[in-house]
Amino acid sequence: MIKSYLQAQKSFFVLGFFLLIGVHYSNQVSNANPRKVKFFKTHEAPPETPLISTEKNVLLVGIEPYLGKEIINDQNSPSLKLVSNGRNLILKDADGVIRRAKEINIGWRAQQLLDPKVFIRHKIGPFASFESAERLANDLKEKGIESTIAHPFDWEVWVAGDIPIPPSIKSTYQKIQVAKTVLPYLNVNDRKIALTGPISLHAPDGLRWEKGIYMGPFSIQADAYGSWTLVEHVPIERYLTGVVPYEIGANSPAAALAAQAVLARTWALANSHRFKVDGYNLCRDTQCQVYKDPSNANQTIKTAIKKTAGKILTWNKKPINTVYHATNGGVMASVDEAWSINKVPYLQMRLDGPKNWTSSVKLPLSNEKYLKSFLFSKSDAFGSDHPLFRWERTIESSQIFQQLNRAQKVSRSFYPNKIEVVRRGSSGRVTLLQIDGKTGPGILLKLDDIRRVLRQLPSTLFVVKEIKEGKWLFSGGGFGHGAGMSQAGAIELAKNGWTTKQILSHYYPKTKYGFLP
Repeated sequence: MIKSYLQAQKSFFVLGFFLLIGVHYSNQVSNANPRKVKFFKTHEAPPETPLISTEKNVLLVGIEPYLGKEIINDQNSPSLKLVSNGRNLILKDADGVIRRAKEINIGWRAQQLLDPKVFIRHKIGPFASFESAERLANDLKEKGIESTIAHPFDWEVWVAGDIPIPPSIKSTYQKIQVAKTVLPYLNVNDRKIALTGPISLHAPDGLRWEKGIYMGPFSIQADAYGSWTLVEHVPIERYLTGVVPYEIGANSPAAALAAQAVLARTWALANSHRFKVDGYNLCRDTQCQVYKDPSNANQTIKTAIKKTAGKILTWNKKPINTVYHATNGGVMASVDEAWSINKVPYLQMRLDGPKNWTSSVKLPLSNEKYLKSFLFSKSDAFGSDHPLFRWERTIESSQIFQQLNRAQKVSRSFYPNKIEVVRRGSSGRVTLLQIDGKTGPGILLKLDDIRRVLRQLPSTLFVVKEIKEGKWLFSGGGFGHGAGMSQAGAIELAKNGWTTKQILSHYYPKTKYGFLP
């Protein structure tokens, strides 16, 4: 069943290797008429290339992105050091260069283009998450405007420069002059042997990477920003061995591990287009699912994955977006409290605890009086033993300024002197936060942008008060966005005898658990 879905997503999986050039930006909010420009390509799109793995249901996971990026700015770039876990690595490029060795070093060089290229686009963003970027891309599509979601550093949406952008959407007009390309080379005994993409890498006994072992096979391919990425071609069930223990904890009860396996599998399928612009499916950090050393999975984890093999959660015969988090602080968030996306029936605000406790909680939690009672009273919610179930953070004006400045929200003259919650969602989470300065207009932070900027905050479920001039106390609950499964809650439920199916039904009501039709 999964095979048929993955085959349908072939266009996502076989986007392959391409040669993209060093990028020089000329960023400006345009007052000019972009229709005068004759070239409206937003970036160099990669050609399709076949998968190098012979296994079924393969995901392309970016193990190390942005390789060679420093070359674009005329700086030295660290080489890519590939080390075998046993037998020789086997590297092949498109021109027939073959290298067999237990250690392979790849360097990066710049080559000037005889005929420089120009890309012209409207850049919208940055966005705090892919979800928010995709929401805007979908809104643009409804208006007949095609766009591309990219991740050069933060999430951005790119629209061709000749297409008018609605006035309500803030964008930056970019004319990008491309004068050089970044190329890889083999470094062998101080000799530099040029390499041409596509490049494949096989590791018969695995590749050692950041204290882990990855079986591959691998590709080294260009991305949409002028740099390159080391990509693993990994079957989805093996991929889960590198996700489940690092997301929920290797020693979690079997039913919770199995629930996490179902969620990770479903999430990977539903998000396989996340890095489409760069020719692969997923990353391995918190912008996707954490993916580390698959060789470290114990037998309990492997059993949990095997028992649920091929099973996912669906809604209307499609895999759902199975978002999850560490702890919700006792109340599940509606998905539109976390990201700028449409509501869905299976991710709504609900209290997360036994009936005798939930019946005692005063609602709605958007009422600050009720929310304070909720946060400062004893709680019998599921997962309340998590260390971040309740928390406090003290933040000063200087810290807030630094974070706002880093996020390019304010100028150097801005000095924060007031913080106010403007709007809360039904679960009590802050969806609009205003930060005023001594001079000039205030700054509004929305949804996931709140935690993107104020990174000390574990969640947006909080109340805030000024404890002295220029110093605020944030008191809150939960760690993460709060939508979907609370991992701490799932662990407690599993310890209390709940089955995997019951846990999933509790956190994703109205969904179907089984194989993809």
